[in-house]
Amino acid sequence: MQSQPPQPPNGKIFAPHTAALAEKTKARAAAKAQQVAEPFAPAFAYPAPQLPHTGTKSGVPRIVPYSGNIIFIGASTGGTEAIREVLTRLPANIPPILMTQHMPEMFTPTFAARLDSLSAMHVVEAQQGELIEPGVAYLAPGHSHLLIKKMDHGGYICELARSEPVNRHRPSVDVLFHSAAEVVGRLAIGVLLTGMGKDGAVGMLHMMKSGAWTIAQDQASCVVYGMPREAFLLGGVKEVVPITEIASRVLLRLGGGFHGRIESARV
Repeated sequence: MQSQPPQPPNGKIFAPHTAALAEKTKARAAAKAQQVAEPFAPAFAYPAPQLPHTGTKSGVPRIVPYSGNIIFIGASTGGTEAIREVLTRLPANIPPILMTQHMPEMFTPTFAARLDSLSAMHVVEAQQGELIEPGVAYLAPGHSHLLIKKMDHGGYICELARSEPVNRHRPSVDVLFHSAAEVVGRLAIGVLLTGMGKDGAVGMLHMMKSGAWTIAQDQASCVVYGMPREAFLLGGVKEVVPITEIASRVLLRLGGGFHGRIESARV
C-alpha cells in the first residue's frame, strides 16, 4: 500500500510548499521593486497563489484538497531548455504541474533547483506521497516513474514507481500521461516537448480521448522533432505551437485570471 502524506488530527490537509511559495513570491516582488528607479511599484507582479484556506491554527495554513486543472509536461532531448522556456513564462499562481524529463537521477535535483531559481512558481523534485498544490511544479526524479494518484478524501498526491522502464525510459512520459488520463481526465492539460523517440505519444492520445487538452511543440523550435511528431501522427495533439507560445496557450485554456500580460519570471 502506498503511503499518504501525514494529516493533522483535525483532518485538514497541510500544504507543505505554501509557505515557501509565499516567501518566494514576496522576495521576487521586492527584487523587482528595487530595480525600478522611480518610487512606485512595478507595472506587473505575479500574484500570490489563491488557495482555498479552511483556517489557520498556530500559524500553520491548512487548505481543502485541490481538485482543479493540472498541467502535465513531458520532454527528452533538448527538453531542459524547453521546460525552462515554458515555466519562466508562467505565473506563481499556476495550477499544479507534473513533469517528466528524461534525465539521470544525479541531475534531477540540480535541474529542479535551477528551474526554481528562474521561475515564479515553486519547483521541486517529486517525493513519494507528496501533496500536490497549486503554484508548485513537481519534477520526476531520475530513478522513478512519476504518476498522479487521487486520495480517498479528495486531492492528489505524487506517486513514484521504480518499475521497469517504458519505451526504454525511467522516468517515462507515457507513464505520467497515462496516469493523467486515468486520474484527472478532462481537467488535465498535456504538453509534449522536444525529444527523440516516441515516449509520451500514446499517453498523449490517451489523455485526449479522456477529454484533456493536448499541446505539442512544433518542429521548427524542437531540438529533435521525435516525440511531438509521433503524438501528432497518432492523432493525439489538439495544438502544435512554437515553444515560445506554449505558456500562453496553456494560460488561455485555463481561462479566468490568466489572460493578463505574460512575461519571463527572471529577476
